[in-house]
Amino acid sequence: MVAPVLEITHVFCCPNRVRGALSWSSGPGGLLAFGTSCSVVLYDPKKRVVITNLNGHTARVNCIQWICKQDGSSTELVSGGSDNQVIHWEIENDQLLKAVHLQGHEGPVYAVHALYQRRASDIGLHTLIVSAASDSTVRIWSKKGAEVTCIQTLNFGNGFTLALCLSYLPNTDVPILACGDDDCKIHLFVQRDDQFQKVLFLCGHEDWIRGVEWATFGRDLFLASCSQDCLIRIWKLYIKSTSSETQDDDNIKLKENTFTIENESTKVVCAVTLETVLAGHENWVNAVHWQPSFYEDGVLQQPMRLLSASMDKTMILWAPDEESGVWLEQVRVGEVGGNTLGFYDCQFNEDGSMIIAHAFHGALHLWKQNAANPREWTPEIVISGHFDGVQDLMWDPEGEFIITVGTDQTTRLFAPWKRKDQSQVTWHEIARPQIHGYDLKCLAMISRFQFVSGADEKVLRVFSAPRNFVENFCAITGQSLNLVLCTQDGDLPEGATVPALGLSNKAVFQGDIASQPSDEEELLTGTSFDYQPVAFHPSILTEPPTEDHLLQNTLWPEVQKLYGHGYEIFCVACSNSKALLASACKVGNFTFSFYLFTCYLNPQALASCGDGGRTLCERPLGLGETQSTGTDWSEWSPSDRAAVRRGGGWLTSTWHCGIVLFKFLPGRMISNSQFRIYPYSVE
Repeated sequence: MVAPVLEITHVFCCPNRVRGALSWSSGPGGLLAFGTSCSVVLYDPKKRVVITNLNGHTARVNCIQWICKQDGSSTELVSGGSDNQVIHWEIENDQLLKAVHLQGHEGPVYAVHALYQRRASDIGLHTLIVSAASDSTVRIWSKKGAEVTCIQTLNFGNGFTLALCLSYLPNTDVPILACGDDDCKIHLFVQRDDQFQKVLFLCGHEDWIRGVEWATFGRDLFLASCSQDCLIRIWKLYIKSTSSETQDDDNIKLKENTFTIENESTKVVCAVTLETVLAGHENWVNAVHWQPSFYEDGVLQQPMRLLSASMDKTMILWAPDEESGVWLEQVRVGEVGGNTLGFYDCQFNEDGSMIIAHAFHGALHLWKQNAANPREWTPEIVISGHFDGVQDLMWDPEGEFIITVGTDQTTRLFAPWKRKDQSQVTWHEIARPQIHGYDLKCLAMISRFQFVSGADEKVLRVFSAPRNFVENFCAITGQSLNLVLCTQDGDLPEGATVPALGLSNKAVFQGDIASQPSDEEELLTGTSFDYQPVAFHPSILTEPPTEDHLLQNTLWPEVQKLYGHGYEIFCVACSNSKALLASACKVGNFTFSFYLFTCYLNPQALASCGDGGRTLCERPLGLGETQSTGTDWSEWSPSDRAAVRRGGGWLTSTWHCGIVLFKFLPGRMISNSQFRIYPYSVE
């Protein structure tokens, strides 16, 4: 067996911006699976590390679902992507064992679900897989061993199935399929003789159905559905007894939708009624999920708790009141502030003590229940990264952290978290120095806490770290604050804010913070028409910040702009002496010829620069001060102990948005296939 060349130490990534790209295994030590770019990532929220990534799709992964066994454990999952494929993954010891590709759809796959099925004619279990795609079809697959066959295709004409879920009718082995469509109806299908037949459709929602999920409570089957009409509906499916037909009809009862199932020599009449309607969200409800079931004393228990996620930037935990049985809101969590657009998905962990939300901008939000106070939920640290293409990366001159820019219009800073009581070191995003209005293309480090970035605009922007970041950086990475501050200017700003309709981060000093009005003063003196920018609030952190903090409290002030280019900038480099900058922009005909300009970093001695057609330099770069401007580049850290390389076109494509941290094993050849970091240890 060939020894591995590289060892992954950390991965920075986030889920794709689609509904259904997230699934949390309900088994012991459940792994969180989500699609990032063309890969499926398995993440351990407790250890805060990526276990492995599954590669097989050739386009964006749109949907993922773990397949749960009867005991709740999961070793298989299915995923669907924009490459029109469904892939069945088999996992063993947290590593990929086998992948089976299911091909047949003629459009991107946007919803998948699966369950295990036991047939009377076979001893083993079959895997029943359903998938919905933009070709207006739902395909039903049967997998036995390595053999997969498409047993049926449901055609929805000009409509689209946006959500689907499989389960079994109460006290039977008959599968039932619920499909939520863009016609505002939920279509129910029941399998008869290996073919699914439509038995009923449920009306009530007034907009597209975005989520459906079954749960079994005793002898009843409950279906939760959510829609763009901002409402959640819970439906109850049960088997009618023959004695109920003779009961007195004078009592007021809910309207029943019934259908009949013929099973061998018996007929079973099933009824569906509307159990309740939940109104609490103020925008589209994108996902609903029941808390996973579990075994207690050999009996399967299904908690009656429902989780919903909405575009109103909130996630609500619902449960019926113990006395009245009325469904009520138990907990509401979500984002506060920031330029965000709400949640796409949500999930429970295996015991319901943790919940996670997937935001529109790719960020994950994790909350954990307080053991002492069950009604209190606190934010937890979770993986983060760019949600669009990563365009550039630089080490700081001391090799202590890395800064990246991407087409998601953000600059992100990643650093190691060193805890005194633990030997394990994990890397996390600890700051978001720049949240821009243009796609960011390049950056260069000028000093340890100063960098310049270029975007799809004609201006280079220089940023400098504020005092609050330096304090938090030292606290998280375990460095001496006094030693770091002695190398910085004495009059450091505390932080930065972005004014209304602005692109420049404005510095906030200690005096500005003291003069900010309180909430009561602002309520009495302010007007509803005044736009107040998000205020900076300094805080000392001892652990990596949460997404809410990253969005508002980690900006770096912009200290200078460099003008001169006539077209969009896409490359910038700093000389080794830190005295010169070189940048490149597109030329007039938008071919990618390289034209460089240089400028002194001294503001009083700025050099003239090119407009894309000519190059005007005050003096040429000295020997050893040049940097390659080709599509492939490499850069060693100042200590020559780490290298960064980009190549093969992977990173420059808009769908590749992951950053991988590797450990290089000395004496082995390095192969390059994507954007990676290769730190290695010296024996």
